[in-house]
Amino acid sequence: MKNLSVMIKPASSLCNMRCKYCFYADISSIREQPSYGVMTSETRKKVLSNIFSQLDSGDSITFAFQGGEPTMAGIGWFRQFIQEARQLAGDGIQISYAFQTNGLLLDDDWLNLFKEHHFLVGLSLDGPKDFHDRNRPDAHGNGTFAHLLDIKKKMDRLHVSYNILTVLTNAAARHPQKLWNFLNEQQIAWVQFVPCLAPLDGEQNVYALTPERYASFYTALFDLWYPTLTQGRPMSIKLFDDLLALLAFGQETACGITGHCHPQIVVEANGNVYPCDFYAVDEWLSGNLQEDNIRTLYDSSAHASFRSRPRTMPEQCGDCPYASICGGGCPRMRSSVFCSSRDGFCGHRAFLDAAMPRLSRLAAEIRRRSV
Repeated sequence: MKNLSVMIKPASSLCNMRCKYCFYADISSIREQPSYGVMTSETRKKVLSNIFSQLDSGDSITFAFQGGEPTMAGIGWFRQFIQEARQLAGDGIQISYAFQTNGLLLDDDWLNLFKEHHFLVGLSLDGPKDFHDRNRPDAHGNGTFAHLLDIKKKMDRLHVSYNILTVLTNAAARHPQKLWNFLNEQQIAWVQFVPCLAPLDGEQNVYALTPERYASFYTALFDLWYPTLTQGRPMSIKLFDDLLALLAFGQETACGITGHCHPQIVVEANGNVYPCDFYAVDEWLSGNLQEDNIRTLYDSSAHASFRSRPRTMPEQCGDCPYASICGGGCPRMRSSVFCSSRDGFCGHRAFLDAAMPRLSRLAAEIRRRSV
């Protein structure tokens, strides 16, 4: 039985916001063709046909839509996608959907679509109004916080499954208490803090997270979160969930958490496929899903090269007690989370030094309860 996950960018790098730190704007600007526009119906049908040709009854597939901003493809595009996928899947293949959005175009029609087809929605919200509007204006320079908060409340009323995605800039990481208070005031149950990355060329900018700020933020956040475990249902924070799954059961629930890259199928709007969302550039083009099937793409030279890239760990990892569960971390996040190029300081190690005794106790309790 196969469990396949495919990321699709139906509107390529198109977006109706002008976030100051957008990593995909950086990625797409490096390509010979920055945007492929909206995926045509012909391309969509070929992509779906080549995906389902590799699936059998009893298999499952998750389609994750990202961008750019996927809603710019239009709600009709997604209705057609769902209908075509259902026809190809028949009764034997299980389909799941995930959708990452800035929320600006969401309305009742979109929310009802998400609810009807059990989408898990990742809604980008960078915390309180001053944090969010500072870096996430619309195309005209206007703040977007008020609309996003309204959409979040509608999702609550309609029982749409969602989580909050908060980009952790170097400035925001100075305020763990303020972010924690906001998340609790809004009764947010699940949040992922997404490290703000430096551009792919490696040049640090004012937005990119540093290992020092990563360590101080997560150490303070863990101290705020840990006491809530005895106060009912605690907030689900993705990094903590990922670490507990790894410590309790050896499960890798986040790509790169142990230093290993797990090549993905990332599909651009013209059918081009790349092995990682962070590296959707011409150098790593694996093929095109209009002509190739999933197996051919996994076996392509680009995917093979991506898998076999030398896994070089920084020198300071040699005496690290967490090397076996970290492996130097995700290469793309190394300068933002792991090792500072200035003095070799590792943010992840500093955080684990503070949290590991409590994480280990929690992991042991989780194992005990699972028996």
